Amino acid sequence: MTKHALTYRDTPAGSAGPPPAIDKWAWLRAGVAVAAVGWGANQFAPLLLLYRSELGLSAATVQATFGLYAIGLVPGLLLGGPVSDRYGRRRLILPALFISLLGSVLLIAGGESLGLLFAGRVVSGIASGAAFSAGAAWIKELSLAGSAREANPGPRRATITMTMGFAMGPLVAGALAQWAPSPTVVAYLPHLALTLISIPLVMRTPETCVTKRQDSLLRQLKVSAVREPRFRSVVMPLAPWVFGSASVALAYLPGLVKDRLGDSALVFSACVTALTGFAGILVQPLARRVDDPRKPRLIAMSMAIVVAGLLVAAAAAQWSQPVLVVAGTLVLGAGYGCCQVCGLLEVQRLAHPKDLAGLTAVYQALSYIGFAAPFLLAAFQDAIPASVLLVIAAGLAALTLIWTSLRAVRVQGAEGGTGSTGPVAGPPGTTTGAAGTTTGAAGTTTGAAGTTAGTPASTPTAAATAVQEG
Repeated sequence: MTKHALTYRDTPAGSAGPPPAIDKWAWLRAGVAVAAVGWGANQFAPLLLLYRSELGLSAATVQATFGLYAIGLVPGLLLGGPVSDRYGRRRLILPALFISLLGSVLLIAGGESLGLLFAGRVVSGIASGAAFSAGAAWIKELSLAGSAREANPGPRRATITMTMGFAMGPLVAGALAQWAPSPTVVAYLPHLALTLISIPLVMRTPETCVTKRQDSLLRQLKVSAVREPRFRSVVMPLAPWVFGSASVALAYLPGLVKDRLGDSALVFSACVTALTGFAGILVQPLARRVDDPRKPRLIAMSMAIVVAGLLVAAAAAQWSQPVLVVAGTLVLGAGYGCCQVCGLLEVQRLAHPKDLAGLTAVYQALSYIGFAAPFLLAAFQDAIPASVLLVIAAGLAALTLIWTSLRAVRVQGAEGGTGSTGPVAGPPGTTTGAAGTTTGAAGTTTGAAGTTAGTPASTPTAAATAVQEG
């Protein structure tokens, strides 16, 4: 079936769909919370050089500190998504905000203690895992209300809010670390303030996952869409490059030119980190125009940008030029943004609404594997020049481009040629027609009539149309 070419504008009863009355700005309140947690996740990045000098740490140890975030993040993601599908988005986002606060408090206390620094990074990862999986699903569901211009603005909005936190956190923290007194304390105070502001906003945001689930939590942890051929052969290889590209730009490249920056190293690192995020945001309109569920255009473009960014980064490493670091950062940031939107679109086409946060969590857990890239590069840098390592990384990205593009075409063709009765997506921005059917866990969506014939356990809902994403 061609389920990956579809999205559900409305969802059957019993799924995590939006209730009728949701104001058009509700998604933004959830987005502020996601941005606050993203701020806390990335504010640490420009301080890597500071901790390296203050605590006398090696480059590999500093990069390991950065990567420890993923140790907390992955279980937070894998548990947070299904838990929010079962108990609700707000019930998970609120604790995640308090855990994010705790992470910053530990980082403040870790200014002179490597152990507390490690603990703060792990706790920040747990908060991010819970907030990003549930938050992306919540923003998507809230975005279905009041969006007349886009069929599904959720992936774009989730990427923008998350990236705003990723970009502004390190920019502000880096500036404070450069010029404010007590940099290892003051740099974290804005995150504490933003998170406290986010808590009442979340409490005012409508819950979208309102139906009690009948199956056990253990069964719910098993996300069926993970077995989809398109997820395994396209989304899984693509995912690590989302944060692989971003983390190389913001955590690895500034260290290559630190000796040429003098006293400006911290603020330069902060600007590079922010530029990575802003490039990821500014590329969103292009990604939306390029996307076509019938063709792997966005997949190919995303990976091609990553390849180009890594080659520019290799040139920056070879000649130790800060201007080339900035150029490479902008290209890698654009690659991050395109890959993230591409991955979220694929996930939201594949997932049934009741499993949306769960599949989003699996995808994001895979994407955060990319945070290991700076550590691996730093670990091998003594034996292999950084420029050569980055060229090797570009080669791996090129192989991923070829594999995912070919597999996307092959999977699409195989599903279309095996008696699939799913509606064929029309031109961008149009509603699918014909009398094809797409069978989900809670019922059957019929293209011609745009109605949902649910099982006896579900209630039919109006306008459950399958819409090709614009």
